[in-house]
Amino acid sequence: MGITKSEIFTDAQNELATIAKVIGHPARVAILQYLFEKNFCVCGDLVNEIGLAQPTISQHLRELKNVGLIKGDIEGTRVCYCIDAEKWQEVQNLLMHFFNKNPAENSCC
Repeated sequence: MGITKSEIFTDAQNELATIAKVIGHPARVAILQYLFEKNFCVCGDLVNEIGLAQPTISQHLRELKNVGLIKGDIEGTRVCYCIDAEKWQEVQNLLMHFFNKNPAENSCC
């Protein structure tokens, strides 16, 4: 399998692909849904709520944080996570722009 030549694509295309890849895992979707449901910073509840091991949860949190969908605050020895509202709005706009495209009627086959 070849290496993706991301430099030949626009910044928007690369960002959309990165976001899609990150939210393309059901555990990450579950984490985001849980954070939206609680609407405040969550520290240790994710392991119990999601049902995955702590290292697995940490890995998924790291992926979500790397793209900016969540942010974390350190409280003593714990890190508490919540949705980054500004980034989430950017992602919504990016996805709406992408999904609002409509193919022409009878344009193919």
